[in-house]
Amino acid sequence: MVARPNKSSLIINILIIISAVLAMVMEYFGSLSAYMVLKPLTTVLVISLLVFIPKLQWTKLRTIMVFALLFCLLGDILLMFPAYFVFGLAAFLVAHMLFVWGFVRLNGFQRNWILFVILFGIGGILFYWLRPGLGEFLVPVGVYVLVICSMAWQGIALFLKEKRKEFIWIAIAVLCFMFSDTMIAISKFRSAFDYSGIVILSTYWISIALIANAVRKIVLKSSE
Repeated sequence: MVARPNKSSLIINILIIISAVLAMVMEYFGSLSAYMVLKPLTTVLVISLLVFIPKLQWTKLRTIMVFALLFCLLGDILLMFPAYFVFGLAAFLVAHMLFVWGFVRLNGFQRNWILFVILFGIGGILFYWLRPGLGEFLVPVGVYVLVICSMAWQGIALFLKEKRKEFIWIAIAVLCFMFSDTMIAISKFRSAFDYSGIVILSTYWISIALIANAVRKIVLKSSE
């Protein structure tokens, strides 16, 4: 019963890697039409990890995470158009809040205050450094920093409380997401840098793929 879902997840993960690599290659070489297809396709494949779970094994956690990833997909599409940057930011903001909800549902709200100080301290320093170039994005970016730091706090705290393999994946995932978003902010509000697309996209897809695989494993285990 569990072997077939495991086999399907392996196939989907291979497709994610292929699609992600092709998307980054197309973006690097300026093949925008192919990139604009492959970028959302990669995220759709990540979402499919949670969609292709036997219906009897669907849980509220799975539903929350599917919606979080759907908002990531919306953000992916909107961020391909510079004029819609703030709307893309809003989509990812909702995604992060849903991720926080999902993490809290997994093992309760984590009150690791040392981790809180470290992560929000890093977020505050980065925000202060970016502040001169933010302009009209000052408030939206400030709110976004608070929310993504909250996601990282709860995601890493899960692992620190209970060192399960799935929680290790989530801890790595939230760090990758935080890093990817930091690189977006630096590229947009400070200065663009070489291979920014590859750095941003690779860490982003690693992040959401790890979250999807972790949640899939948790859901399947809970139904055994």
